[in-house]
Amino acid sequence: MILQDLLMNLKSWIEIPAGSDFPLENLPFGIGRSREGEIAAYTRIGDTAVNLAALDASGVFTGMAFDYSAAFRQPVLNDFIAMGEAAHRALRKALQAFFAAGNKPDATLIKSLTGKVLFPAASVEMLMPVKVTDYTDFYSSIEHATNVGKMFRDPANALLPNWRHLPVGYHGRASSIVISGTDIRRPRGQTMPAGADAPVFGPSKMLDFELEMAFVVGKSTSLGEPVAAAGAEDYIFGFLLFNDLSARDIQSWEYVPLGPFLSKNFGSVVSPWIVTLEALEPFRVKGPEQEPGVLPYLKTEGLRNFDINLEVLIRPDNGTENIVCRSNFRHMYWNICQQLAHHTVNGCNINTGDLYASGTISGPEPGSYGSMLELTWRGTHPIRLSDGTERKFVNDHDAVIMRGYAERDGLRIGFGECRTKILPALT
Repeated sequence: MILQDLLMNLKSWIEIPAGSDFPLENLPFGIGRSREGEIAAYTRIGDTAVNLAALDASGVFTGMAFDYSAAFRQPVLNDFIAMGEAAHRALRKALQAFFAAGNKPDATLIKSLTGKVLFPAASVEMLMPVKVTDYTDFYSSIEHATNVGKMFRDPANALLPNWRHLPVGYHGRASSIVISGTDIRRPRGQTMPAGADAPVFGPSKMLDFELEMAFVVGKSTSLGEPVAAAGAEDYIFGFLLFNDLSARDIQSWEYVPLGPFLSKNFGSVVSPWIVTLEALEPFRVKGPEQEPGVLPYLKTEGLRNFDINLEVLIRPDNGTENIVCRSNFRHMYWNICQQLAHHTVNGCNINTGDLYASGTISGPEPGSYGSMLELTWRGTHPIRLSDGTERKFVNDHDAVIMRGYAERDGLRIGFGECRTKILPALT
């Protein structure tokens, strides 16, 4: 409680607009490129991006127990993440002290920092924050799994027999994970149209988003070394928003017997700022009751879910944004500790920078379903947008925008946004 009280009473001498995702309590980490072309590690306060390499060069971190200089100058955060939790916490504490309202530098120092350390956030091009070494996608929302089971299998027995016993997942493609703002081309592949005798080849007609969160691994293990559920958070650095784009018609034809392939590997999009577990401490909540009870290696105690509000918007080309989904990360049936424990229980090694996505985050109400597949119930109930057009799935030139934030007692910790535009398929 003492930690939470401290987190909720920080003020900065940098102006922070009301309702900002990035108060001094947040201090997320990302990689940015300035207009001069310099790539470095950044954090963000309000609408100000802070070049950590330049701040380090100014001597702010002199005398600390950790030397961040080399890690801040890398094109990804992997080396910084690998420095460990003590180094991350020490840096956040030093940043909060330096930028605290009571420590405002004189006008001369602020002027010297402007344009060298402090930049308008909009002027910095955000890049992939980590080199994603491996990527796994889970299937951890019971509402989403139930909805899919009702549509494609037996409505009376929607969940497969294993679903309540283990966090279902599959190994995805790391190379096609891209940063927010990257356009994705509509994929092509084989589909089996209803009533057809043979498959056809062409652009997907059922392109979908999947609203997800992803955590970044912060510590490597050796082959054969499992991670216990009780200590799994020691291996997790922080969270990103994650849009796992999916071609539903390609998926339905290819997924038996080995699961998703071309329907998933054409592009997934992440938000640029990694929000640390420390920043999200005030927003821990209890997860859903798990019935039947799980096996001992999957048991966790305490508050392992997070109350993070999520929304998805679709903006037609030259149109306005339309909210199509509002959900919450707290709904997840399988928590991040269980996911990592299950992933490694067989001895699978993990590496700093690995990315683990939650799977589609759907809530109990239709408006909280985290995919167009569910929101339109496989296209049978189209969504009408503000311009009068309808969507069964995502159209060419649509922008898909995801936003997320946790908020309580006047404190808001957010992620910014995860945005992509769908381009037409190759001809």
